[in-house]
Amino acid sequence: MSKVYSIEWSVPSLYEGKLLREFLVDQNISKRTLTSVKFEGGSISVNEREVNVRHPLIEGDKIKLDFPPETGSRKLIPQSIPLEIIYEDRDILVVDKPWGMYSIPAKDHPTGSLANGISGYYKKLNLASAVHIVTRLDRDTSGLVLVAKHRHVHHLFSLHHQERKVKRTYEALAEGVMTSTQGVIDKPIGRKETSIIEREVRHDGQYAKTGYQVLKQYPGAVHLSVKPFTGRTHQIRVHMASIGHPLLGDDLYGGDVKRIKRQALHCKSLSFFHPMKEEEMEFVSPLANDFREALSVLATEEMNNPLC
Repeated sequence: MSKVYSIEWSVPSLYEGKLLREFLVDQNISKRTLTSVKFEGGSISVNEREVNVRHPLIEGDKIKLDFPPETGSRKLIPQSIPLEIIYEDRDILVVDKPWGMYSIPAKDHPTGSLANGISGYYKKLNLASAVHIVTRLDRDTSGLVLVAKHRHVHHLFSLHHQERKVKRTYEALAEGVMTSTQGVIDKPIGRKETSIIEREVRHDGQYAKTGYQVLKQYPGAVHLSVKPFTGRTHQIRVHMASIGHPLLGDDLYGGDVKRIKRQALHCKSLSFFHPMKEEEMEFVSPLANDFREALSVLATEEMNNPLC
C-alpha cells in the first residue's frame, strides 16, 4: 500500500470546547483540503476515533488528519533520473538542479524534467504524492530547488511566499562595467507580444523587483550576487538586460555566448521557514562547473587586460 501523508496535533487549552473545524482552519487546513478528505479517501480522528469537523474538543485531545492519496497528473511520466538531493524529510525535498534540465515537462519535451525524476523517485519510495515544485528554475539556470512532498505543504509555502519567507540568492555573470557596486531594479515585466517565451519590461506588466550587488568587476563583465524580491518568469534575465547588462550566455536577451553557452545564472542559496518543523532552514549550492570555468576565463582576461 502506498504511504499517505498525515499530521498529528495535541489540542492546547486555547481550543477547549471549540469545534474541530475551527482548530483545523487555524492550522491553515483549507476548505478544499477538508472536502478532499471527506470525499476522496482521507480521515480525521480524535483520540483514535473517526469524527467530523463539528466534533467539540477537549484540552489534550490527540487529532490525526490522514490526507487522501495524491494521484498527480496522468501526463507526467515517472522516470529514474539521478537527482542531487541536498536535503529531505517527510515534508520537503531540496534538490540541486543541473542546467539544461526543465523544472517541469514542456509540450515538446515530455520527459527528462526534474518533475519526471521526482515522480520516479516517489514511485520508488511508494509515496502517494504528486510533484509540487515550490521554486522553479529556468531550464538553463542551475542550482537549488525547493519541492513540497504534499499539496498541503505546498499550500503553506504559498502563504509564506506572500510573506516573503522563501528567499533565494543567485550568482550571475553579466556584460559590461557596473557604475555602482549595488542597486535595485524595480520594473514591471510582461510577456512580449511577438513571442510566447520572451518577456520584457512593459508598463502593463506585473510588479517585479530585483536587487544586485557586485562581487567582482572584470574587464567587460561583472560577477554579481542577485536577489529577486518577486518571482516573475525570466525576472533576473529581463531586469539585467533592461539596464544594459544582459547575462553572459543569454542569447535570448542579447547576452554574449563566447565564455559560457547558457545564461550564467545559478541559484546559490535558498532559505525558508519550514512550515511543519517551524524553524528557519538555509542551504547553499556550489557553482556549476561551466560557471566556474567562465570565472576562470574572466580571471585570465583580467590578467591579460587589467582594469585601470
